[in-house]
Amino acid sequence: MSIDEPSLMDLACVERTDLAQFLATLTPEEWRTESLCAGWTVKDVVAHIISYEELNLAGLLKRFAKGRILRANEVGVAEYAAMSTDELLAFLNRHLRPQGLTAGFGGMIGLVDGTIHHQDIRRALGRPRVVPVQRMQRILPLVPGNPRLGAGRRIRGLRLRANDIEWEHGVGPEVSGSGEALLLAMTGRRQAAEELTGPGAGTLLGRL
Repeated sequence: MSIDEPSLMDLACVERTDLAQFLATLTPEEWRTESLCAGWTVKDVVAHIISYEELNLAGLLKRFAKGRILRANEVGVAEYAAMSTDELLAFLNRHLRPQGLTAGFGGMIGLVDGTIHHQDIRRALGRPRVVPVQRMQRILPLVPGNPRLGAGRRIRGLRLRANDIEWEHGVGPEVSGSGEALLLAMTGRRQAAEELTGPGAGTLLGRL
């Protein structure tokens, strides 16, 4: 990272600020709309984003125990979704700079998680945006090797190439599309995968 290049934490903060400003424009009906995360409304996704902010190690272990690890996210959503939308938004505005677990790896968790879920919300509402190039170029290389996101098994044996920014990954039949669509497809969003093209696009889609 060059001296002038913002840190992952700085980018995570800007991404959350953009998300908070967008959420402030939503109607009650939009908050209740199902997101790209199956079974989660927009409100549920926001609850998930903030649910790890003030969680210490003891709290995390307790949540894992309650949710049997695989359902820990659902436990967090259930706890925070009880808040009103105004309360959720106020909480997010108090945590624009990731804290706790989402500050992990220099803000990487907050940046990647926040950007993906921002798009989950916007796509579900039919209110797309172009993720700033600088953010997308920093995020994409972080995803293929992240075991928590499951991208590795989805893109194995494929070559991914973004057609709107400079980024490619892997070897094999090509899958091309926007950086945003590739990001969401790698993390299991079928809607985005359907926008991709190339000899390997069908293989990736079939793995979702």
